[in-house]
Amino acid sequence: MKILKTLTMSALALTLTSTLAFAETFTKGVIKKVDAKAGKVTIIHEELVALDMPAMTMVFRADENVIAKMAEGDEIEFTADRVEGKLKVTALK
Repeated sequence: MKILKTLTMSALALTLTSTLAFAETFTKGVIKKVDAKAGKVTIIHEELVALDMPAMTMVFRADENVIAKMAEGDEIEFTADRVEGKLKVTALK
């Protein structure tokens, strides 16, 4: 029973550690276009590891406060996720 408990705790610790590391994966990109009115930004980005997507140019949604920090030509590091079926910038460095 003690071995089972130790294995379970080890597995839980490993899962939490990998999840936290995965959640903090930032991707480098360059802002190609900002459309603040539509709440969209076009980013030329490296591979999005968290979303299993290769490097490409894509349009993302972003909140008003995130878009306010972006300008065309800016080199950024960001995270993105699917929110209500749409790709969205969730954090900037």
